[in-house]
Amino acid sequence: MMAFWAAKLVFLSVPKTGTHAYMDALGDRADVVLRHPQNLKHTNAQRMRNKLLPTLFQDQAGTFETLAVIREPVDWLGSWYRYRSRDALNGKPNSTAGRSFNDFVAAHLSDDPPAWAVVGSQARFVSNGQGAVIVDHLFTYDRQDDLRAFLSARLGFTVPTPPARNVSPELALDLSPELAARLRDERAADFAVYARAKGG
Repeated sequence: MMAFWAAKLVFLSVPKTGTHAYMDALGDRADVVLRHPQNLKHTNAQRMRNKLLPTLFQDQAGTFETLAVIREPVDWLGSWYRYRSRDALNGKPNSTAGRSFNDFVAAHLSDDPPAWAVVGSQARFVSNGQGAVIVDHLFTYDRQDDLRAFLSARLGFTVPTPPARNVSPELALDLSPELAARLRDERAADFAVYARAKGG
């Protein structure tokens, strides 16, 4: 998470959306940067609005706007799947090594997903407890030019293309038509948030 005082902007860190790279690129220009622990770095929109902003900025908290990046839901799950397949996680409960993407998505949708399939929800991250989106500015992961243009205009300097970070192993992301349909149905909120972000 990064906050920019003069721009009155908070860049939320939705997991697996490339925000780590933006923290590397812009961290020196931000007034507040939360990198650790992970639960603070990835503070969701509701906690940011209700707790963290008032703590950090007191009576100015209400003047800040929030920004988040949203990834296409299948691609987002694929990023989690690939990231958890890396050698560093071999033998650990959250490793996806030896499992197919189909297995991963099916486990993710189960009533009691195993540790390797627990990834949360982008829609919940950017919404309040009633399911309403409360982030002011949404950008899709696949439209980086739009994101950088917005940041450049808002921050008052040209934001460069950030360096690649946390590059995951290349793996096939094959998903059966039946499971793809089930994912779209059961995670409709995530697809709706992505569509909203894509629409501007």
